[in-house]
Amino acid sequence: MSHDLSRLEAALANHPRVVLVETPTPIQKLSRLSQLAEFNGCNLYVKRDDLTSLGGGGNKLRKLEFLLGEALAAGADTLVTWGGLQSNHARLTAAVAARHGLACELILTQSGVRTDDDYQLNGNVLLDGLFGATIHRLPLGAAPDAYAAERVDQLVRQGRKPFVMPLGGSSPTGALGYAACAAEILQQADAVGVRFQQIIVPNGSSGTQAGLLAGVALAGSSTGITGFSVLGTAEQTLATTREKTRQTLQLLAPSTPLDESAVKVDGTQRGEAYGAPTQAMLEATRLLASHEGLLVDPVYGGKAFAGLLAAARNGGFPPGSNLLFVMTGGLPGIFAYRSAYS
Repeated sequence: MSHDLSRLEAALANHPRVVLVETPTPIQKLSRLSQLAEFNGCNLYVKRDDLTSLGGGGNKLRKLEFLLGEALAAGADTLVTWGGLQSNHARLTAAVAARHGLACELILTQSGVRTDDDYQLNGNVLLDGLFGATIHRLPLGAAPDAYAAERVDQLVRQGRKPFVMPLGGSSPTGALGYAACAAEILQQADAVGVRFQQIIVPNGSSGTQAGLLAGVALAGSSTGITGFSVLGTAEQTLATTREKTRQTLQLLAPSTPLDESAVKVDGTQRGEAYGAPTQAMLEATRLLASHEGLLVDPVYGGKAFAGLLAAARNGGFPPGSNLLFVMTGGLPGIFAYRSAYS
């Protein structure tokens, strides 16, 4: 295989890290779906990053490994972060804090597209409380980052040592988690003699795709990374992903240039707003569940898998391509979206 992991692995070793994920997470072939004519002869695989045990699992744990390493190195006793009411990152930050004996404060904002009881009370927000986090609910339109800054000031005055976890864990430090995942994927591919032409991921706050891009760039791999934007527009997400990839490479190996053409973002599956269900998402999640017994969430994985399905149907991947879909977790979100499936 035409890549070299030694430089990437050496660069990652320079950053503090707390192991939170049982690696490697498995790669599994979707044998039944790969046989369907609509996938145009492509071989579909999934990277099971939903199969991480802490806190209900999910991709945010990879980012939290490096963020927690940074927080503990700084002597933090309290983790502070923000996100939407059903934030997977918030849930896993709370779980990580519980595991490591830290306090956790979550600043959660209301959704403009969902107000039903399932969304307000079930799913991730239910688990946040079980993990012992202090929850601050803000109204729609409030500025959670400004509120977080005020809360940090209050905690400091109380003699606490807060550490701010960025939105989605998607700072350059957090993105190191998926640079490490890129090395893991390439090692697994080598072991079974498969070369993945494309890795497909959902893109919300851009850290997962940016980390993978930085990882494959530093490893010298030609594997493509396609992200389906679910939060911002395609243009916004493309710009954010390029910048975060540059910043992540700066942490790893400042001399490594970014090939901007390698940053591919598709905005066709976002729908009318972040978190708004789409018919394509509902079809894709049902197809994956009914043919492979696998579950993806409605906000991230469901829309990205819908994008993979649409691209395959439209001839976007040459027949015989090996495609790897990263299952990023977020399973509790399904229960918050019960009414969308009825």
